[in-house]
Order: sequence, then C-alpha cells, then structure tokens
Amino acid sequence: MRMIFVNLPVKDLKASRAFFSALGFTFNEQFSDDTAACTVVDENIFVMLLTEPKFRDFITGEISDTAKGTEVITALSASSRQECDDMLERALAAGGKPWKPAIDYGFMYGVSFQDLDGHVWEFMWMDMSAQQA
Repeated sequence: MRMIFVNLPVKDLKASRAFFSALGFTFNEQFSDDTAACTVVDENIFVMLLTEPKFRDFITGEISDTAKGTEVITALSASSRQECDDMLERALAAGGKPWKPAIDYGFMYGVSFQDLDGHVWEFMWMDMSAQQA
C-alpha cells in the first residue's frame, strides 16, 4: 500500500487546524503536536501542516513566498460538482481566498482557492463515463 504525505509550512498552526477542520478534514493526533498537525484527507492521503521552523528542518534553501509565486497546486477529486462548490464555499467562509475562476468543461468541473498561507488547493469532479467515451 502506497501513501502520500504532502508537507506544507504554516505560519499559525492553530489557525490552519481550524481552517482545515472547517473543510471537514480530521487530524491524526498520534502524529500531531505543537509544531505539526497530521491532516487526514483520505485513508492513504495526509497533509502535514508544519510550523515554519519545523518545516525548515526538512528542507534546504528558503520557504517559498506564496505571495510572489505558486509553489504547488494540491488537487483532490470530488464526488460531484456540488461537492466542489461546497468545498469552495467552506474554504472562503473559513478565511481562504479565491484563486482562479471555476473551470467547466461539462465532463470536468473544478474550483480552486488559497488556504491561510497561500497554498493553492483544487477540488475537481470528472464524469468518468464521459471520459471513457
């Protein structure tokens, strides 16, 4: 079984935990402390929210300045167009910022936003039956 751990630096761990809780994510407290929060996205997908000093322990160079550029887009699948819209609504209500306008290709729909630290998130729905045709 393969797992993925996305590691992101955050300025305020408590605020970031509240933001991702508002999106409906839970946390694995076994791998969380006052410098890190293990956000459970799915059974094998986790986002490690790390305070900037903790994040520096894992990198060489500088932490990207999300005000000046996009370091990564974390895209997650959604079960419906409505789930995409709901996640965007939750993110904005919790203090996130809109990123790009929604994309709508009929068989594929997606929304995007920036979290409290400027990291970009997308929620995408695809009609798999249309893709196969």
